[in-house]
Formats: sequence, structure tokens, C-alpha cells
Amino acid sequence: MINDFKKSGNTYNDFMKNYKTIISMMSGTSVDSIDTCLLRINKDLSFRVMESYSLKYPADVREKILRLANNEGDIKDVCYMNFVMGELFAKAANNLIKKAKISKKEVDFISSHGQTVYHIPKETEIGGISTKSTLQIGDISVISQRTGIMTVGDFRPKDIAAGGQGAPLVPFADKILFGTDKNRLIQNIGGISNVTVLTKECEIYAFDNGPGNMLIDYFTKKLFNKSYDKNGEIAAKGRIDTKWLNKLLEEPYYKIEPPKSTGRELYNDIYAEKIYKTAPKNKYDVISTITALTAKVITNSYKDFILNKIKADEIVLGGGGAYNLTLIKYMKSYMPQAEIKTHEDYNIPNKLKEAIAFAYLGYYAINKEANNIPSCTGAKMPVIMGKISY
Repeated sequence: MINDFKKSGNTYNDFMKNYKTIISMMSGTSVDSIDTCLLRINKDLSFRVMESYSLKYPADVREKILRLANNEGDIKDVCYMNFVMGELFAKAANNLIKKAKISKKEVDFISSHGQTVYHIPKETEIGGISTKSTLQIGDISVISQRTGIMTVGDFRPKDIAAGGQGAPLVPFADKILFGTDKNRLIQNIGGISNVTVLTKECEIYAFDNGPGNMLIDYFTKKLFNKSYDKNGEIAAKGRIDTKWLNKLLEEPYYKIEPPKSTGRELYNDIYAEKIYKTAPKNKYDVISTITALTAKVITNSYKDFILNKIKADEIVLGGGGAYNLTLIKYMKSYMPQAEIKTHEDYNIPNKLKEAIAFAYLGYYAINKEANNIPSCTGAKMPVIMGKISY
């Protein structure tokens, strides 16, 4: 035991601990807030959330990030916002520590996803070099400096370097949290919707279905001046325009075989304005139909890429979309045979699920263990994702 301790390079107290106390932070494609949680991950990989905190973005910061994600900006903007986001992530972590009333010395490390501003999952060639690429900002050096806590982040590039798409990464945690005792479809509905297929019948795989809340939020803001459709109340007042819905379902992405990933590089403001040209005149019908699109894209992807391989025992919803009652109603109407649950049924807060997932990615990175799933991302091999700032 003493020899193992000497080889580890850690302090004696670190070596004896049976858990890691982690601050994990996530900001998704909706760009609404930085969601943070303080949790402990035990050696048996069980976890306990001790506290949580969400930092809403200042309006001008959110606007700038969305402009960058919509390919509107220049190198100076990217450079500057990388540090601005680092400051905001650090602020979120420090505010969480204050709320939890703990000492920074009690936190082993911070795990930060950062903020995706652009994601290119298809190979592009320049100078004879063909590669995929992705960019998450919110520099971890700023976070570690402002908090005084070791920070791990920037996970996606290593998977791309290994031939993957750098997404989706959450399935790694899904496997730990839910297991494979049943055929489960773990469905996250954030800005983008993505599913993890957990089963013993074939290799675990995952992919981005398509838009989640992204288009719903855009049209809710445009037509009702609200940031999102709370509980799906606006959609519930409208009717589904079947003709427009069928037109929207012609988007080529939906028929691409997994592994696949997407984001605001496709479903951006330009895309939204383009499809709006053929939208129904009734603004409630617009929200209802766009909500139906998210539901239909998800359930169609099950039929096209999952149910031909396995029988799904249950669907487990997470993310902000899990609170949209109209969206869930539409999903049930498209798949009446399926049992639909939410992460809350497994004592996992819907809003914190992805933050929890990146805590596990950070936990494995710190322990120098592989934390991607090649069958989900398309990588050629398992790799250790994440960079560390001490």
C-alpha cells in the first residue's frame, strides 16, 4: 500500500480518500445559463449532488455568443469571448462554493465543458489536410486562476484527433448512471436532442437526433418575446400544420446514419428564417408545429436507427425539454407503445444531467483513464479526453 502511495504522486490524504469532490459546469447550445453542481463521486462510481447553482448569462454576452455560433463575428470576438466566458465560468464556480458554504480546499477539481461556438463534424480539407473540428470557449486557465482550483476541460478535441466527431460525449456517463439491465433510450433534449442506446443486445451507441429546444426557443422569442415556451403552454394553444411539418422533415440530416452530430452550425438563425418563409400565419401554430418537429425527429430516429435492432423497454427524458409537457404529449402520440420516464424518476435532476455527466468525464481524465465511447463518436480508439490547468 505504501509503495502504491509513493508511485501515485498524490498526498497521503488524497490517497486515502474514497471519493472526489467535484464542481462540474455545463453550458449548452441554448446558451441560457451556466449550470453548475457540487457533487461527490465515490470509488464505486455512485454520486451525490450536494448543491447546485445556475448563472444566467448577461444579455449582451448571450447575444455575442449566439452571434458567434451563427458564424457572425471575427477572430477578435472569439479571442475576447474565450476569456470573458472563462471569467463567467469562474464566477459560477465561486458562487456555488459560497452557496454551499464550503472551503475551496474541499474541492478536488473543477470539470468544465465550456461553451461550444462552432462544431464541424464533417471532414473539411485545406492544404492537403482533411479534418473535423470543434471549438469550445471559456478558457480553463482563467477558471483555475480565479478559483485557485485545478480545472479539467476542453474534452472534445482529443476524440476528434482519434477520428471521432467529438460528440456525443454524455453516453459515457449514461452507461455508468443507468446500466444495461434494460433496453433504455436515454434522451436528452437541450438545444440539440441526442439519444444514448443502452442495451446488452449490441454495442452501445448514440447520436444527435436533430433540434431539441433550439428552434422552439428561436420562434418563441421571435413571435412572443419570451426566451422559451414554459411547460409547452404556447404550443398547447396551437395546431400542428401537417403540410409544414412534412416539409421540415425533408432536412437531409435526419436520414444520415449514426454516428452523427450537429448543432447551431446547421440549426441557426439563418436556417430558422429560411423555414419561417413557409410557416403558417397563426403564431401559435408555428410553435405547435416546431414542437411537433422536435418530437417527430426524435421518434423517427428511433424507428430508423434503433427499433430495427432492439426493442426499447423505456425512454428516459432529460434536459430542458423534459419539462415541455406538449413536447412529451406529441412524443407519446407518435410512440404510444413506449414507456416514457424522466431523469427525475432515477433521482437525477433533469437540468443537471449534463453537468453531472461532465463530472464523470473529468473524474476519468484526472485518473488517466479513457473516457470516450468510440461506437458513439466514431473514434478509432478509446482516448483520455480533457486538458488540465493546475
